[in-house]
Amino acid sequence: MQLMTNPNERASAEDLELLDRYWRAANYLSVGQIYLLDNPLLKEPLKPEHIKPRLLGHWGTTPGLNFIYAHLNRAICIYDLNAIYVCGPGHGGPGMVANTYLEGTYAEVYPDITRDADGLRKLFRQFSFPGGIPSHAAPETPGSIHEGGELGYALVHAYGAAFDNPDLVVACVIGDGEAETGPLAASWHSNKFLSPVHDGAVLPILHLNGYKIANPTILGRMTDEEIRDLFRGYGHEPLFVEGDDPHVMHRLMADALDVALSSIRSIQQGARNQTTSFHRPRWPVIVLRSPKGWTGPKEIDGLKVEGFWRAHQVPVTNPRGNPDHLKLLEQWMRSYGPEKLFDANGGLVPELQRLAPTGNRRMGANPHANGGLLKHELKLPDFRSYAVDFPSPGGTVAEATRELGRFLRDVVKLNADARNFRIMGPDETSSNRLDAVFEATDRIWMEGIEPYDVHLARDGRVMEVLSEHLCQGWLEGYLLTGRHGFFSCYEAFIHIVDSMFNQHAKWLKVSRALPWRRPIASLNYLLTSHVWRQDHNGFSHQDPGFIDLVTNKKADIVRVYLPPDANTLLWVADHCLRTYDRINVIVAGKQPFPQWLSMREAITHCEAGIGIWTWAGTEAPNAEPDVVMACAGDVPTLETLAAVDLLRKALPDLKIRVVNVVDLMTLQPKEQHPHGLSDRDFDSLFTRDKPVIFAYHGYPYLIHRLTYSRTNHGGMHVRGYAEEGTTTTPFDMVVLNQLDRFHLAIEAIERVPGLGIAAAHVKQKLRDALIEHSRYVREHGEDMPQIRDWIWPNSAGGTTPRQTGD
Repeated sequence: MQLMTNPNERASAEDLELLDRYWRAANYLSVGQIYLLDNPLLKEPLKPEHIKPRLLGHWGTTPGLNFIYAHLNRAICIYDLNAIYVCGPGHGGPGMVANTYLEGTYAEVYPDITRDADGLRKLFRQFSFPGGIPSHAAPETPGSIHEGGELGYALVHAYGAAFDNPDLVVACVIGDGEAETGPLAASWHSNKFLSPVHDGAVLPILHLNGYKIANPTILGRMTDEEIRDLFRGYGHEPLFVEGDDPHVMHRLMADALDVALSSIRSIQQGARNQTTSFHRPRWPVIVLRSPKGWTGPKEIDGLKVEGFWRAHQVPVTNPRGNPDHLKLLEQWMRSYGPEKLFDANGGLVPELQRLAPTGNRRMGANPHANGGLLKHELKLPDFRSYAVDFPSPGGTVAEATRELGRFLRDVVKLNADARNFRIMGPDETSSNRLDAVFEATDRIWMEGIEPYDVHLARDGRVMEVLSEHLCQGWLEGYLLTGRHGFFSCYEAFIHIVDSMFNQHAKWLKVSRALPWRRPIASLNYLLTSHVWRQDHNGFSHQDPGFIDLVTNKKADIVRVYLPPDANTLLWVADHCLRTYDRINVIVAGKQPFPQWLSMREAITHCEAGIGIWTWAGTEAPNAEPDVVMACAGDVPTLETLAAVDLLRKALPDLKIRVVNVVDLMTLQPKEQHPHGLSDRDFDSLFTRDKPVIFAYHGYPYLIHRLTYSRTNHGGMHVRGYAEEGTTTTPFDMVVLNQLDRFHLAIEAIERVPGLGIAAAHVKQKLRDALIEHSRYVREHGEDMPQIRDWIWPNSAGGTTPRQTGD
């Protein structure tokens, strides 16, 4: 926020009267969007044919949203604020559309929605109508960075937008229904991560209208004293604005905003001038209590509406078929005095138009709400310089994510001045072996710091809080306002943000079709501490299903990468950080593991996304194999190669092809995904009729789903996580799910025609090995030495790959 000068005096009565009329104009447009097909200015009495046949939308929260928007406009004009509006109440779309239309942004973005009677007709008709726009503050709504279709995330998005935006004020309206959700309750702690020196400000406005869709709200029934105590405990100073008389409420709201913005200015000036020793500030929060459905019908059919849950959606339910309802709707709309708000052509009268900010100061036109306008490319180091060298496949052991940490450390360094890159994670940066980033930055922390604390600072680029919801929401807000980031998480617990991922994917899908929405940086997940190496934490930590959720989304949005070693992980991370308008999911283990490819080989392999590892197979050149051993994921790759080793030794005449998959989406047909293989290329890798033993990181069904239309789908025999797990040894985890080398080798023998009987003695030895494994781990509590110490037989001077716990 730019440093403000206080206005010469409080808002005058004349100013507030104009503000009230502007608010009424927004309310009128909001009601019109819900109800009208035609007759937008009520030039004639309402008729049934003027009414939409299906009434969709939500009125109850809208007048409060319009009230806030109008007052923020006043503050922007007085203080020259750089501000955006985050609309938390789920179905506040009518208000957001109405206000961006009144300020002129909507017609600029959608030139066919002109600022006249014809434009109003189109504005009304399109709302919640086939071929039109949703009832939420969706991507189609100028000024929005928050999809209103799901509750709980408005405040965390607002803070994500404020980080590293020192001149920005993010006004965030939280509905009292939304305030009941767990993520929103945790989001109040975001102020502990907001630097008054380097970041902007979030002004939460808790809008308590008392009711959800059919019940009272918890915060709406709490007393002012309880609300004050609650928010002071959260670190805020509440300012109360409450009542139902518009004239009184305008005065209260104008004064509250003046006080709140003055407080923000004082906090930021003091911190930036370093005039006082640091203490975490108490930021303002406005608590607005106003009736649900304010200014709408008081009663309908003898039942209470305003100030009650009946105002939540469409209060007048049947104006098309009920003459009394039609009359009531017309009275309601005429109560706003449209003839005093709009001129004969349907334009907003000049004295009201002057109340709106201009240019990019309009909240609908602020470039922070269209973050691609502000996005600058990241400066990235050469990932090749972090390569893990080794003499031959399997000859070196490394921790893939530890190598990645060195790369991310230098990403932080290179972008330190731009302040446009942050790393998010739920208290797991060190646990996930990304420690090297702390050579370049610390964790941001605005609470007290003890002398014995490590890597805590007032200006860190790493954000850790034990809430996946907050990490995801902060990053989404950060990306949507033009910056870049990276989110690492234990694989099993990324499911906590399933619904948030869904909403962000939907946002990207829609925004990519809007020419005026500029591309934003991709949301990049690193899922580590994954299912196969959660043997120490047990069954509750073992779940690879996030990939299944991701692959349900539109093909042009999602990417899933399963790098088998450190060099492939480095390529994948560099690639993902360069992309935009995508959601990239990277799954990689953090434990010491054999390294399979040189950096040069890794680049070639990753650029293709899939390939034959000729050094691992035994097939003759230009000849088809007897069996394809395929793998996707680091542990499946290790077990596949160990199985191949067993087969090569026991059955030297067996022709084996090894196929490794890095980019999971290559398995889909080219017609379904941009990275998909053509049928011809797929057949050239997997053959048209030979058995394929596919060792996969996640649930096996996904591979069948991705390949169901392929010629050789019937030959695909997939092994993966079968929902078997416990606290056990690393190798016992793969045995429990029959993904281990012995089961893979047995399956290969059984699937190759004619081999099952001839190699019966080999199968018996493999089964005996499984029995010996089971006996050994239950006696010794660790895996057998021949399992722990296995290396690829052609490794030259390699160190021993130890598969230890966390």
